[in-house]
Amino acid sequence: MDKRQGHHVKRKITDRNSAGFDQYHPLSKEGRQMESDSKGMGWIIVDALDTLMIMNLTSRLSHAREWMSTSLDYNQDHEVNTFETTIRMLGGLLSAHYLSTEFPDMAPLTDDDHGAPGEDLYLEKAADLADRIMGAFESDSGVPYASINLKTSQGKGSHVDGGASSTAEAASLQLEFKYLAMLTGEKNYWEKAEKVIQVIDDNGMEDGLLPIFIYATTGTFRGDYVRLGSRGDSYYEYLIKQYLQTAGEEPIYQDLWNQSLAGVRKHLITYSAPHHFTVLGERPDGLGGKIFGKMDHLVCFMPGTIALGVTGGLTIEEAKKAGKWDEKAKDEMELAKELTKTCWGMYKMMATGLAPEIAHFRLDETPHMEADGILASAPLSDDRNAKWKEDYVVKSNDQHNLQRPETVESLFYMWRITGNEMYREWGWEMFKSFVKYTAADDGAGFTSLSKANEIPPLLRDNMESFWLVRTCTPQANHHCPTSPLTKPTRPKPSNTSTSSSPPPPSSPSTPSSSTPKPTSSPASNSPAASRRAGSGNPETRRGNSFSLPRATSKRSGCSSSSRNSSESNPRLRRCGR
Repeated sequence: MDKRQGHHVKRKITDRNSAGFDQYHPLSKEGRQMESDSKGMGWIIVDALDTLMIMNLTSRLSHAREWMSTSLDYNQDHEVNTFETTIRMLGGLLSAHYLSTEFPDMAPLTDDDHGAPGEDLYLEKAADLADRIMGAFESDSGVPYASINLKTSQGKGSHVDGGASSTAEAASLQLEFKYLAMLTGEKNYWEKAEKVIQVIDDNGMEDGLLPIFIYATTGTFRGDYVRLGSRGDSYYEYLIKQYLQTAGEEPIYQDLWNQSLAGVRKHLITYSAPHHFTVLGERPDGLGGKIFGKMDHLVCFMPGTIALGVTGGLTIEEAKKAGKWDEKAKDEMELAKELTKTCWGMYKMMATGLAPEIAHFRLDETPHMEADGILASAPLSDDRNAKWKEDYVVKSNDQHNLQRPETVESLFYMWRITGNEMYREWGWEMFKSFVKYTAADDGAGFTSLSKANEIPPLLRDNMESFWLVRTCTPQANHHCPTSPLTKPTRPKPSNTSTSSSPPPPSSPSTPSSSTPKPTSSPASNSPAASRRAGSGNPETRRGNSFSLPRATSKRSGCSSSSRNSSESNPRLRRCGR
């Protein structure tokens, strides 16, 4: 292998077997593996399995399954990122298993029918991968190492950041491993993932806000940097989704979410100057340090997650009828609306209509915090030279667009929960910009951008796997009332990651209304989501005698408990049926 090629394997994408590549470059139409000596993990195709099902792309799904059954092998002697492998690979497999069993008429195939040889392909691959990832949790503290060797199942600390793991990555594995524990009856998956949150909680961080690095060796935090962008984000996202995943059976997660949201409002919510956009800032020197008006695009998961936490996935009207609407709920929903507006402004202020990776905001010399009084923001007018754009500052190194999904996911939540068509229209404008500026020739895919604030934009020639999953899928659910997920389904609890799509425009409904559920848990769109099918609640309900251990918290007074698996429920047995 010529090392000048960057330790990558490159081939022209010419046939269906190229789906096994880890990376795809739509402009050059080339695929490559992430490691030169790797057989490939099918990073893109496995991550996109659920999208193939939702889009009813049956022939492509069949090709993907053929490749998985003959070529996908996780016994590979190299390190992979623990978090990314969990949410993309393990999550992709679990999501595919969920959709193929709960929605059998969606991209129907005979080889995964009950009793067929390929019946449990997704779950068998998921269990094999999970068993290999489990070695990452074998640290002195139980906090997972940043990387894992899939052949040896040996965890490895980060090669940077003093060996510390990212807090978000360490604390965003729980939905997938808990769901797999439910499917297989293997409590070890649940216990290892849950222990991480216990260790974090035992640190007793002020107002539920965490530094962005944590040592796997000691379970203590490194530094004081607090932010909800990179390395901090999904810890908070997964709190409320773990509460919903277990049908409210783990109230500690709702408590942790409420504490963190109150902390965000106290320490991190400020306002831009002079047009008063709501900004979720950062404190690099800890909560006692200066606040900076910087928002990664990653932060834009937060408005949709706030709305999800307010209603549990019900529409506002349904929440009111159910007695789940009060002044606190109203205030939090207003915050969700304002943060969504700020995130949408990141798109509208760019030449291409596609957001930068990071936006900075002008603040008053003494920043106005939410505790000083809530400020009304200016309208986002369409004028090319609108004054409101002056509040946003995009630095030259931050103007790339990586096809990220956080804003469109929040738009999906906000439309479904509020019923306001404005959020759907914003999603449509975003979609048109992606098509106009990122589509490759010959239908070869869509590329990320190196410079999104100039026309024509500078293209990057890389398509992220999450583009196919977390960015495209909510767009489809936004705008396609004929999506298979809107059709009536069997009366089984549904998954919060991919279990609904919008009804016709004249009849917006709650994400929890398309299929019956054990609680008001929503059909959020991932992962991320949620991220994947792991963020759902397909079988955990009060009627089951099997429930896995709860997190312990000295604040909540709850203790670890475990119950025996139910022999009467075959879905709790290994391989799921």
